[in-house]
Amino acid sequence: MSNAGKGTVPEAEQGTVPDAWEGTLSDPWLPWAVRVAPRSAPDAFRAEVQRHRLDDVTVIDRCSDSFSGARGPREIAATDGDFLVVRIVRCGNEVFRRGGDQWLLEAGDAIVWESDRPARFDACGPVVTRSLVMPRRSLHDVGCPLTASNPPAAGRLPAVNLLAGYLDALDATLPALSGPPGVAARNALLELVWGALRPATPLDPQAVRPARWAAVEHYLDTHLGRSDLSADEVAATHGISVRTLGRLFTEHGGTFTGILRAKRIARVRDDLLTSDVTIEALARRWGFFDTSHLNRRFRAVHELSPHEYRLRHREAVSDVQRVASKRPSRTP
Repeated sequence: MSNAGKGTVPEAEQGTVPDAWEGTLSDPWLPWAVRVAPRSAPDAFRAEVQRHRLDDVTVIDRCSDSFSGARGPREIAATDGDFLVVRIVRCGNEVFRRGGDQWLLEAGDAIVWESDRPARFDACGPVVTRSLVMPRRSLHDVGCPLTASNPPAAGRLPAVNLLAGYLDALDATLPALSGPPGVAARNALLELVWGALRPATPLDPQAVRPARWAAVEHYLDTHLGRSDLSADEVAATHGISVRTLGRLFTEHGGTFTGILRAKRIARVRDDLLTSDVTIEALARRWGFFDTSHLNRRFRAVHELSPHEYRLRHREAVSDVQRVASKRPSRTP
């Protein structure tokens, strides 16, 4: 993951974008002519852009105040490659224009466009977007040829929730993904894009299972503290039925309830070994109804209560330290 830049543009420079911001808000291989929106308040323009590479696919995260971008003949001629771009609005809204048409994109909406066509957008900041930039040849290479529709696909596109969830799940591992795992993650991502944009074409269920599981598991890991987390909610969030969700957990050796409980117990165990947080606080932190509920579930796995487990670990550590302190030192 690389941070392309963040900061402010002084009021005197608003309306045009200095070279530094041109480089931050655009890319040499996919250039935009950018312009900061006029402002009545004397505050400065702020933006942050992060770019993640997954083999030959680029994920661009942008958080900014209001500004606009345009791709005309000059920018298209300067583009290094032929790309298909999926832009997802995560917060705020943008207006995307092509020809005489325009689309208002709000949080949860997405649009697909091609790098060889003129386009313009106005970010009605503050706005947060995530763009997926894919070489068209890469989609052909994995058997998923795509062409943006005319007019471009826009709005609540099919499977966008699953696509966004998979990207979220990859966030923590993107910098380290390389070799065969990186290629597998990239191919799964391209398959998901194809499935999201070709709803009339059946997508092999086997192709989306790794991405779907990654997205579901990431959702569980980030919501473990909610005692009301349910299979209905997780299924709805990822656009699948509860039955499909159940099959997904079965394929990974458990049930929704069992795997959720195991994840919570594992987090409690980690905290017992690395902190002095009370058992009551741990029960609240990791989604248990109360201390008794945590005690029962923890004992069923470790045959000890959380308190006993912590004491036994500390005693074992003390024994090791005591033995080490009595060991005679070696003289050279």
